[in-house]
Amino acid sequence: MTEATEGGVLLSEDLGPVRRLTLNRPGSLNALNAELMDALEAAFDAAAEDDEVRIVVLRGAGRAFCAGYDLNQDAEEGTKDAAEWHRELDRDTKRLLRILELPKPVIASVHSYCLAGGTDLMLACDLAVASDDAVFGYVDIRFGSGVVSMFLPWVVGVRKAKELLFTGEDRIPADEALRIGLVNRVVPRDELGAATMALAQEIAKNEPFVVQTTKRALNRAWDVAGFRAALAANTELDVMIETANLPARDEFRRITSEQGLKAAIAWRDAKFRGEG
Repeated sequence: MTEATEGGVLLSEDLGPVRRLTLNRPGSLNALNAELMDALEAAFDAAAEDDEVRIVVLRGAGRAFCAGYDLNQDAEEGTKDAAEWHRELDRDTKRLLRILELPKPVIASVHSYCLAGGTDLMLACDLAVASDDAVFGYVDIRFGSGVVSMFLPWVVGVRKAKELLFTGEDRIPADEALRIGLVNRVVPRDELGAATMALAQEIAKNEPFVVQTTKRALNRAWDVAGFRAALAANTELDVMIETANLPARDEFRRITSEQGLKAAIAWRDAKFRGEG
């Protein structure tokens, strides 16, 4: 589904040495569809090649940072076979790895909803500054879906990742996200933009070659520990989840198609909100 947005689904502006990218699907809470993912990939490639860019900031337009992958698109596409799912999941994970591999540091500037694939996107960034109204989490398990890119245990640890993923909690507040290491800083909502830019400018003052090489060294620590092998294994296992076509997933898609995404989300969350 294409959303008409002024300036396109991804906006780009240069503020001195900082390139600020803005997810621009506000009517869908910046849900990640194919068009937006393509635009992100191209934008990060362009930032990598531009010597004037030292830092990239990623934020969301409108009421939220990112509500996750576009579930309307998922409902429209319907069921897929294992080969199709593997291609899609592998492609999306590689796109997020492209952010991690970008030579320049990337800072996520997060407000309001940062859920599921939105949390994946935030975790692919090197740092995250969140507003005090931000909420995080993975609701995938509640409607028979899996995590696309398993960054979470590498950031917060396996024990906490299990709790968050097994429960499908999607309302982790900003202060808790800070406590468990999901984000780096939390600031009042009206200070988010300035605080993110201040951090970016602080980093940009340093020698670019040293910053970029240090990022490579830090990423290498994960690689030596098996990070990429773990992500590849998650892709294989997630294919099993997505092709199981579990009743909850089928019902969620049916309601989305017939009544709209809002009704499907209400059905999904009813028993977890004490409503069913």
